[in-house]
Amino acid sequence: MKTLRDIGECEAIRRLAGKLFPAVAEVVGIGDDAAVMHDEGFNADLVLTSDPVIEGTHFTIDAPPKGIGNKAVGRVLSDIAAMGAEPLWLLINIVAPPEMPFDKLQQIYAGASALALKFGVAIIGGDVASGATLALHVFGVGKLPRGTAVCRGGASEGDILYVTGELGGSIRKKHLFFEPRVAEGIWLRENRWATAMIDLSDGLATDLRHLVEMSRAGAELEPDALPVSRAAREMNDGMSPLDHALTDGEDFELLFTVAPGNADSFEQAWRAEFELSCARIGRITGRTGSIVCRTERGGMLLTGKRGYEHYSGRGSRA
Repeated sequence: MKTLRDIGECEAIRRLAGKLFPAVAEVVGIGDDAAVMHDEGFNADLVLTSDPVIEGTHFTIDAPPKGIGNKAVGRVLSDIAAMGAEPLWLLINIVAPPEMPFDKLQQIYAGASALALKFGVAIIGGDVASGATLALHVFGVGKLPRGTAVCRGGASEGDILYVTGELGGSIRKKHLFFEPRVAEGIWLRENRWATAMIDLSDGLATDLRHLVEMSRAGAELEPDALPVSRAAREMNDGMSPLDHALTDGEDFELLFTVAPGNADSFEQAWRAEFELSCARIGRITGRTGSIVCRTERGGMLLTGKRGYEHYSGRGSRA
């Protein structure tokens, strides 16, 4: 009998998805950053997502409590941002050991509330249960105009690849204290710049693969154009800064595509709107499933490059 370790996170999700009943009002289901639903009673699409944050997997036992709360809320807001949606409400379920000091829980909620307040999001409920390990399970709801969600599957051959911010080395601090790119995601959707989009939670190498698989396409990356963070350059652990940028994960930046004819106008508009950097890092190709790092000596296939995947033993979130 195969175990979860044998098949890995992505294959487990694929197999479980086949067991679910399709929802009548479903617009976007399993396989994207969030589900999108509409109903005749709403004048907008609802965006639904959830994420766990678990001690030992997503943070260490000595992680600052406010950072734990920020991360729990930020992961969900980042998923909503990747659809181009406006976040509305959150539910937070807490699992905590009985001996955990109550003040620690209060500080976790302070971190969660501060980030939610920054984006005008209401934490409207949740539950608390006893368990051996601290974990937060956050459910989020957002909205956007009907039929406007930016999904992973919209990229076409020739589209230009962009990424916000910097990549790699998130374990040094960013994986706890990051700001989800909510305003940027909404702007990209409202102005119809992005043809496809995903947030970088599992690493560029893995999340780009998700995007091209859903788009039935391939990609070429320009390694010299990748915005490698200072933290990645200072890791000094035997991995190159480029490998950190490709595989570390938990950057929580936006990876998206723009039609080639719009690229120059988009870049000018972005610079006028945001201080946050946005780098052109490659393009979409017609070679389905192929991801190549284009170097001076020729192409280097990224088939062996992976970010974090639960059950596989690749990567570490804590």
